[in-house]
Amino acid sequence: MTTPNIVILSSLDTKATEAKYLSDCIEAQGANVIVIDIGYGRPAKMAATYSASKVAQAAGSDIDEIYGIADTSIRSDLMMQGAAVLLRQLLTEGRCDGVVSFGGASNTTLATSIMKTLPIGIPKMVISSAAAMPTYSAMYFGSRDITIMHSVVDLSGLNDLTRAFLQRGAGGIVGMAAASDGQIDPSGGAALIAVTSFRFAENCCQAAMRELVRRGYTPIPFHAQGVGENAMENLVAQGIFAGVLDVVPAGLSEEMLGGNRAARPDRLEGAGRLGIPQVVAVSGFDMISCGPLSRRDRGDPLWEANKWAERKMSKPDRFRVEVRTTAQEVAKIAHRVAEKLKSATGPAAIYVPLKGWSTLSVDGAELFDPEADAAFLPALKASLGANTKLVEMDTDLNSESFAHAMVDTLLDMIENRESWSNADRESQ
Repeated sequence: MTTPNIVILSSLDTKATEAKYLSDCIEAQGANVIVIDIGYGRPAKMAATYSASKVAQAAGSDIDEIYGIADTSIRSDLMMQGAAVLLRQLLTEGRCDGVVSFGGASNTTLATSIMKTLPIGIPKMVISSAAAMPTYSAMYFGSRDITIMHSVVDLSGLNDLTRAFLQRGAGGIVGMAAASDGQIDPSGGAALIAVTSFRFAENCCQAAMRELVRRGYTPIPFHAQGVGENAMENLVAQGIFAGVLDVVPAGLSEEMLGGNRAARPDRLEGAGRLGIPQVVAVSGFDMISCGPLSRRDRGDPLWEANKWAERKMSKPDRFRVEVRTTAQEVAKIAHRVAEKLKSATGPAAIYVPLKGWSTLSVDGAELFDPEADAAFLPALKASLGANTKLVEMDTDLNSESFAHAMVDTLLDMIENRESWSNADRESQ
């Protein structure tokens, strides 16, 4: 590639000396540097390619007005908006081959929020003394492809340690940019299909992915533990998938019921919003992830309020604990799923196996409860729109026939999309 352009996001009102050193290190690696000043406390101590004033203007504001705002969250939000506008502009112009920032909790939060607006594949790196803070670390990168380098020490002032970490960070972002082809473009190969999966639906998902490969598609699996589902939704929004096989949409129910695998509230909306064909199953709606058992032992409010200790339970160890959803909860989940699919602008189908939704809820398993399962279909049918095909199969979810049926429908949607758009898809 040609000489890479590396964007530094830095608060130059407090980190000018360190930003200048990082810039010098990046240039010494043979890259061009573009500096965006995201500081909002006071005038900068160093010139930037894009000053804080230009960042504020990009957000439709004025830097002097921002300086005068007492609420720092409002100030940071405005600078984040402006920097994101400038960053996307640089990307469009072919002048952003990688982006890097550094600092403590505040700078890391602001910089990673800006980086999250870039598409997958653009190298993103943060050198942070707050990288190992358990409360914040997952928030920094979440479901995005952001690399975090733990600086161990506070990056305040230049000394032997801070210089070493900034120098190594410079080498890291330049190397990533040199190895990158930029934003990931899957258009040159087999069409990509997003597939959600977890261990209790593994046989179904493996059979479905084998069939997708056999028929010329590339399945991209996502672990349905909340964060993985959020990552899928982010990539769906970037339009890189031809279809979505959502075998385990349980991040939706976990978010509703307070489970450990909760996804974000807009789960099950991305494909429908863009009109991407989607086939949805019900795996995971039969359980709530609520471990570890120490929560029960110390009287956790959710355990007590929902009487989880009194329910059917699967506990392979004290950390991994699943309790059974009730009929009332299952009905609520069905209604929410129907409402989400009703708003879809593209082809949609939902498959319901009648003999168990996972390995935990088939006959003889720990969470087997056909009465609770039976509450799903009436609630779903009462709310489901005519735009969504409903298929009931007299099998369990992990059967190969169930997996192949879902794949058949999804690929028919993709390959015959116009007929699906015009067809009468009343529930069957």
